[in-house]
Formats: sequence, C-alpha cells, structure tokens
Amino acid sequence: MNTTSLDPISKEPEKFRLNKHLALQLGVSRREADNLISAARVTINAETAHLGARFTTADTIAVDDKALKSQTSYVYLALHKPTGYVCSKKRQGDTPTIYDLLPNKYHHLNPVGRLDANSSGILLLTNDGDFAYRMTHPKFHKQKRYEVKLSHKLEPLHRQMMSDYGVQLEDGISKLQLERLNDGDETQWTIAMHEGRNRQIRRTFGSLGYEVIGLHRTNFGDYSLGDIKSGATQIVTMR
Repeated sequence: MNTTSLDPISKEPEKFRLNKHLALQLGVSRREADNLISAARVTINAETAHLGARFTTADTIAVDDKALKSQTSYVYLALHKPTGYVCSKKRQGDTPTIYDLLPNKYHHLNPVGRLDANSSGILLLTNDGDFAYRMTHPKFHKQKRYEVKLSHKLEPLHRQMMSDYGVQLEDGISKLQLERLNDGDETQWTIAMHEGRNRQIRRTFGSLGYEVIGLHRTNFGDYSLGDIKSGATQIVTMR
C-alpha cells in the first residue's frame, strides 16, 4: 500500500478494521477472518495482529507470511452454469470447473453454495464472505427455485408426502414444495425450498424410487437467472 489516506476531521492517517479487510481480500466471513487473527496467522508490518486491530493504508498486512493486495471492492457475479462443470477451483479428473467459463479477472471469486456437475442454472460468486454467509446459512431462509425433470411420473401420494410431511433422509427430514411445470405433465416440476443440503433434491426423489434426469436452478433468494445465456455471466448488485 503506497498512499496514506487521511481522516478528513483529525487529519491523522485513516484507520480501517482489519477483519473487514481480510474478509474482502480472502472472500471469507468476518467471523472466519477473526478466527485467522485469533490463530496468530495475521500480521501488520510483521507484527502479530490482535482481534479488533485497525490499520492504515501505509501498513503491510500478511496472512501466513503472504502479503495481501491493496484494498479492492466487492464483486457480485451471477453465472448461468451449464451441466458438465463442477463448482471447484481444481479439476476433478477430466471434468472442467466453472472457472474455465470465467474471465481471469473473476478467478478470485468464490461460489455461493454449489450446484453439482449434472445441474445447471444460476450460481452466484463473490469475494464478500458475509454476503455468502447470509445467502447460504439456513437461518436466513433464502428461497431457491428449481425446475426438475423426473425419470417417470410422480405419484400423487409421493407429492403429498414431500410437500406436507417431508421425506426422511440420513441427515434429516426433507420437505419440498412442488408445482407442475406444465399442465398434464407429471414428470416436470417446479420446486421451492429454503434448505440447501448436499444433493438434497436428488436424494429426496431417489429415496422414493425416482431419478432426477434434469435439475435447473432459476432463482436464488432475490436473484433470478433471467435471460443470462448458458455459460455467460452478469454483474449484479448486493440485495
């Protein structure tokens, strides 16, 4: 950091919250940033930082002895994820990752939640760890909507079970709210849910003898896929 910012009132070097800066630079929540500080992994000018620490733009901040870049801004990106890509920065065998679709300038962003390789639809990415936490933690009740195609017709009893009572999975009850995507078609459904457990929709239907052969997410909280083309991205604002 080469330029020192001055507080307009005191004329002293302006100081910034360390945990907020770490969250921005590392794409983690402020709680996770505090954990890094508590673990003595963060330094200010080569001195171990402490919780509640502040710094100026003339200071050098490092994590695990690696200096961080100068301050930047938060980015919120919506990707129309196609099938065949994993939500990881590292390839899994020959399967490409979502970062193969992104311009290099967005490779520092982290996905907000996941879509498995066989699923498509809206995926948010950001370097704002607090935003990611609010979008994914169950206590914030962010609704997600999906379009699902099943291997065969959904029985009315099974629809009622999922909507009214839920289906018992190994990690708890799974309830899904279902509506027909097209009148008279019992294989295609729109699903609304607030949870986001690993492969929850596929496991819920699978427990009742159905295979999900198409899974497409159209909405995540206040964000909609809209007209973003498959494989394309769009900058969005925090809501």
